[in-house]
Amino acid sequence: MPTTPPQSRLLRFLYENSLLLLVALLVVSTLVGQAFTGWHEYNTDLEDLHLAPLTLSQYLGSGHFLEATFENWESEFLQMGLYVVLTIWLRQRGSSESKKLYEKEEVDQEPDPTKDDAPGPVKRGGWQLALYRRSLSIAFFLLFFASFWLHAKGGGRGVQHRADAAGPARRWYPGVHGHDPVLV
Repeated sequence: MPTTPPQSRLLRFLYENSLLLLVALLVVSTLVGQAFTGWHEYNTDLEDLHLAPLTLSQYLGSGHFLEATFENWESEFLQMGLYVVLTIWLRQRGSSESKKLYEKEEVDQEPDPTKDDAPGPVKRGGWQLALYRRSLSIAFFLLFFASFWLHAKGGGRGVQHRADAAGPARRWYPGVHGHDPVLV
């Protein structure tokens, strides 16, 4: 690891943003993988039901893709949000993520608004400081609720797509895969 900043702008950018860039690459890679495998799986299901397969662009706008993506994200954001909130108050002996059991830590001290490098909410105090202190858990729970909504929206779209494809006389029951359609 360099102790002085790299001279090249590109190397400096890569060094200073390496975490963001790697996480973005992993997210995009898994979304691409999920898109192609989900597309193949969904078209196989549609063919089993004697329905026309979707193009990749149609699949990306389908309820199946939305539901599959945000079902996974929903559980992850809830888990991480709960983990953040619970580690504020709870402790675990031997855990490197936990606060010390019987000692005060620097993180428990009130932030100093007079420091030059103090963030704006720390300097302003009041409701902005309260929001800033809880911003990570708020962000995770907002992401959870957004994922929950998109998961539900995707599920509804998937049911509607099968109903539209089947025609107005039939409605498909989404829980039955690989079997004859069930009238609802």
